[in-house]
Amino acid sequence: MGSASGYIDPAVAVRARALGRAVAEAGCTLITGACPGLPQEAVMGASACGGLVLGISPALSEQEHVDRYASPIEGFAALIYTGSGLMGREVVNIRSSDIVVIVGGHSGTLGEFAIAYDEGRLIGVLTGTDGVADFVGELVGKLAKDTGAKVLFDEDPDRLVERLVDYYRTVHFEHPHTLYRA
Repeated sequence: MGSASGYIDPAVAVRARALGRAVAEAGCTLITGACPGLPQEAVMGASACGGLVLGISPALSEQEHVDRYASPIEGFAALIYTGSGLMGREVVNIRSSDIVVIVGGHSGTLGEFAIAYDEGRLIGVLTGTDGVADFVGELVGKLAKDTGAKVLFDEDPDRLVERLVDYYRTVHFEHPHTLYRA
């Protein structure tokens, strides 16, 4: 989850691509909102090394995905067209993910973080990437709601993915949110 528009620092784009590569190398499936920007950088990183990449589109069709939402189709093994718009797509995206990673981000990313937190997900934050990622730690400290969510922070994409996968496999897989899933 991260910045899809606006100025993207080239150094942050490189880190987002490295994050995608790390997800693929860890044997995980990368799921994004099928949008441009930092999420697409992660897609390109994962797909370049043979990772499985799925996109959850706000559109009803490929044409609407490309024309109305100005979103890419490259790098995905499959795009799922929800027809639910940008906000509706966020819920599908989060509920389809066991681990959510925040990179940069604007208001949409903040919404995705809030959904992931309320859903009790394991959340990783790639720090030093601007936007939401750089203030979510302060926000977490002010939340007085125990949802079961766990938030891990790291500035290194490889180390962040390693820590998230390790935590998921040893602790978080027992979290109650996984009991609802078939």
